Amino acid sequence: MKKIITTLNQHPYINKVIYTALIIITLLPFTNSVFALFSGIIFALIFKIPNEELNKNISSKLLKWSVVFLGFGLNAKEAIQTGSEGSLITFTSIALTLTCGAIIGKKLGLDKTIYRLIASGTAICGGSAIAAMAPALKANEKQISVAMGTVFILNAVALVVFPIVGHIFDLTQTQFGWWAALAIHDTSAVIGAGQAFGEEALKVATTVKLTRALWIVPISLIAAITSSGKVKLKTMPLFIFGFIAAVILNTFVPAVNEFAGVFNFIAHKGLALALFAVGCTLDVTSIKKVGPRPIFQGLALWSIISVISLVVVIHIF
Repeated sequence: MKKIITTLNQHPYINKVIYTALIIITLLPFTNSVFALFSGIIFALIFKIPNEELNKNISSKLLKWSVVFLGFGLNAKEAIQTGSEGSLITFTSIALTLTCGAIIGKKLGLDKTIYRLIASGTAICGGSAIAAMAPALKANEKQISVAMGTVFILNAVALVVFPIVGHIFDLTQTQFGWWAALAIHDTSAVIGAGQAFGEEALKVATTVKLTRALWIVPISLIAAITSSGKVKLKTMPLFIFGFIAAVILNTFVPAVNEFAGVFNFIAHKGLALALFAVGCTLDVTSIKKVGPRPIFQGLALWSIISVISLVVVIHIF
């Protein structure tokens, strides 16, 4: 098998053809987010990315623009109501996650910066939170890659497991949307899981998750003050404001509604393509660096938050 993979990688054009073919398949109407992510992961395990810069732009910039386009499918009044209804739940969830993350990290004897990065990624919005917190905590590349690797693995698992569990517990669209937003790390995985469960779940999950992601700003500032680090504006989730602008336009500019179907298609296919590109970024070497203890911290913390948040949403919504 290794010999076959080596042979394939000796011919760059094969990588390009398969990479392009998978992109085309990802854009087809019947392709869902789960397939997109895992086809990217499988590609990463066998081939080399033909253009890493292009793939990076797809995985980051396209995801952000797709989230903005999702805003054209939401009503401002409903979005505000959803965000305000769960503001206390969101705050409590973030505080609980950060506290539990610190306790588990200390018990496992992990590097303080690593367990704080993993806890922040779990509490707020995965890789985006880790990227924002890294300069504040003065994290080095190794610490960042360990935290990112841990979150990446759990995101891939969540994308498949959460919709299954949601159906087992017979969750409503609203319940699942809230649960996904509270318990899944990255915005991309939250949206992917919501998309797999249903259109209403996707709307709720997106609104709650982006409201939650705004907590990156105060938490990063606090971390910077306590660690004498720096907060970089470019690591903040500024695309959220684009999402808010799209929601406002959709609500108060009637002409925008005429293009709702087009915007919805662009958002969904953009998200699928972005998830494929995210899967392609899988780095086996980085995963080996993760080791058992950070993974155990991430898994234990994630399990605790997932169970607690599931019980909460079932009883409240």
